[in-house]
Amino acid sequence: MGKKEDNEMEQIQRGLESFLEREITAGDVRERDGGGRRREPQLYNLEEDWDSQPEEDWDRVPTRGGRRGQSGKRRSTAAGSRQAGKRGSVAPEGRQPKKDSGSGSGRQQQKRGRGGEAEGRHSGKGRSAAPQKNKGTGSRKQSGKGQSKGNRKNAPEERKTEKSRSRKRGRKSRLRRVLVFLVLLTVLLGTGLYALVGKVYDKLNYAAVDSMTDLPMSEDGVVNILLIGNDSRKNEDDGRSDAMILLSVSSKTRKIYMTSLLRDIYVEIPGHDNNRLNAAYSFGGAELLMETVEKNFDIPVHRYVQVNFEAFVGMVDSVGGVDLELTEKEIEYVNGYLVEYNMLTDRPQGTDNMDTGVSGMVHLNGPQALAYCRNRYLGTDFGRTERQRKVLTEVIKKIPGALLTNGSGLIDALMPNLTTNLTKNECFRLSLMAGKGLTYDIVADSIPQPGTYRNATIRKMSVLEVDFEANRRYLKEKLYGEGGQE
Repeated sequence: MGKKEDNEMEQIQRGLESFLEREITAGDVRERDGGGRRREPQLYNLEEDWDSQPEEDWDRVPTRGGRRGQSGKRRSTAAGSRQAGKRGSVAPEGRQPKKDSGSGSGRQQQKRGRGGEAEGRHSGKGRSAAPQKNKGTGSRKQSGKGQSKGNRKNAPEERKTEKSRSRKRGRKSRLRRVLVFLVLLTVLLGTGLYALVGKVYDKLNYAAVDSMTDLPMSEDGVVNILLIGNDSRKNEDDGRSDAMILLSVSSKTRKIYMTSLLRDIYVEIPGHDNNRLNAAYSFGGAELLMETVEKNFDIPVHRYVQVNFEAFVGMVDSVGGVDLELTEKEIEYVNGYLVEYNMLTDRPQGTDNMDTGVSGMVHLNGPQALAYCRNRYLGTDFGRTERQRKVLTEVIKKIPGALLTNGSGLIDALMPNLTTNLTKNECFRLSLMAGKGLTYDIVADSIPQPGTYRNATIRKMSVLEVDFEANRRYLKEKLYGEGGQE
């Protein structure tokens, strides 16, 4: 009986295996017909690292055929029993009984059961592991989102930085354009100014001084020009030097100095006996006068401008006259000097006479200002040079406005009555300094300084004996700064 039961069990097992094979084959066919492609059976190794599996296996949703295959396995026992009942004890074709079939069959069933369980566990793990895989992917996505959020947070800063850079580039570009425009404008203005200076320069009288042509106009930041006012009625050197003013433009002290040199100073004249300062002009003109000033006061003077009566009168009238305070006595002397001027210019006597009953602030025209400057009877030569500086200071203040309103009149009245050894290029350089010079303070002064001279009579001449060392030191400190000229 025991043997018979074993044979029956073996037949049932073989029938069950045959049924399962047919079912599996039929499931494959159904899957191939439904999906268009056959899914190859996949072997799973429980010992493998789940992370090494392809990512697409975890994301793939199981097909209906796959589910049917698994459900078919679960229904296999009942179906196998029914099939075995029909077939009886006949073994399927191609199958041969095995020895120790009972134990073998048991072991096979146990393996198959374990395989099914493993497969189930594997598929379960696959399904449960898939979210973990997706979770990892999600963490990467979250990380990417975090990075994108960080990028979004950093984006405004980057945009601000880019805008700042673009603004800087824009400012640099605008600055370059402005600089180019200013350079072009400067060139055009410089060209126009040079042409204007050349046109004006052609109207004055140029007289070269050969011994000083190669000497510089400016030394140690100071331009010294000797202004010579002679009493010639014509533009010639036959008159006397009625006024001598050292005009100094100092870029060191940012001041314009007008220093009157008194004509009675007893000086050494190169090539001649000692004499009054104004005698040097009578002996050798502007050249000898500049040499005499440099020798006695140790100040380099290589340029001069000579002005006659007509140039002075025309200059004052061209700026619209000057307003000064005069005493009644000064007004009387103005009228007295107008008598000589009216005779020299063939004007009727009494022309431009002033009211002697008026004093205080008065307006002076050209002839009146000239008569006021020539008076040496009030205050001696010190008072006369002071009056000259007062008039000249007021004229300089009014020249910029006069150039705008009456430029041609000023040029026509002044230039033909000027004589100078300044070249055209030097005049152009001076014109470039004019804008800066308008910001400089004007300082009026005279030499000799108080307390550095005494009145004397030498060879029947009334002269001033001067402490030259003290006056040299004073001039250097004033014109070149506290340290003096280096």
